[in-house]
Amino acid sequence: MNLAVTVLEITAPVFLLAGVGFAWVKLGFEYRIQFVTRLAMTLAVPALIFTALMKTELDKSALGLFVVAAILGHLLLALVGAVLIKTGGLNRQTYLAPFIFGNTGNLGIPLALFAFGEAGLGYAVAMLAVSAVLSFTLGLSLVAGKGGGGKALREPMVWATLLGALFLWQDWQTPRFLTNALDLIGQMAIPIMLITLGVAIARLTPGKTGLAVLLSLAKLCASVAIGWGLGWAFGLDEIAFGVLVLQLATPVAVTSYLLAEKFGADAEAVAGLVVVSTLMAIAALPLVLSLLIDL
Repeated sequence: MNLAVTVLEITAPVFLLAGVGFAWVKLGFEYRIQFVTRLAMTLAVPALIFTALMKTELDKSALGLFVVAAILGHLLLALVGAVLIKTGGLNRQTYLAPFIFGNTGNLGIPLALFAFGEAGLGYAVAMLAVSAVLSFTLGLSLVAGKGGGGKALREPMVWATLLGALFLWQDWQTPRFLTNALDLIGQMAIPIMLITLGVAIARLTPGKTGLAVLLSLAKLCASVAIGWGLGWAFGLDEIAFGVLVLQLATPVAVTSYLLAEKFGADAEAVAGLVVVSTLMAIAALPLVLSLLIDL
């Protein structure tokens, strides 16, 4: 009973805030998602990444090991996804990137923070950084059919990651007034991302639901298995282990839909994956969390 209450306390705020965004749209209120997304991705999330990396008290070697595990986790998901897509005769441009990249920002960071505290936030930010860099390189090349290196270098999240990593490595700190200002900006990120997630889900129209259910289930099972295996193989501590599994298990990111729409993939099919995998996560992630907390 205590475990169930703990899991509910962790997951309820996340899904309630997403529900606020969902209800906001269904009630007919205006929500300029392009402006809010740009605000989050240009200011709030980069500030969160930079300050979390700069201020983290995590051991550098442990964080480095986690980053290696996170990279391998994405690559193994890419391998599993490629095999499934080829076996099923599906379009790689449409389905592979969504299979690899989860919602490590909007959903993964709040869950990791509520479940594992500030240490969890540090690892979750590192996972978001890995996911962002790979998404704007490997992910973009899969969807657009061309390299994404130039695109990655134009993303504030990538520069915030590199700068935060440099400050962490050198044990540097920004002046107190600047740190406080960046903290305030970064504090916008989590509520904005969650509400925007709800808004985006409310506006998506699911497509090809049967296939979306099968692929979402396959992604969830593969993600948990890969995260668990890598966490054990790398000997990660309990918090790093939990964040790795949790972040890899997050549902398909809304950005996958936006990329599909922009570069001519089957956006309707990707929308179905986003909606179905997110609904599946509402039931599955509390179960995954209960297993992690019970370790």
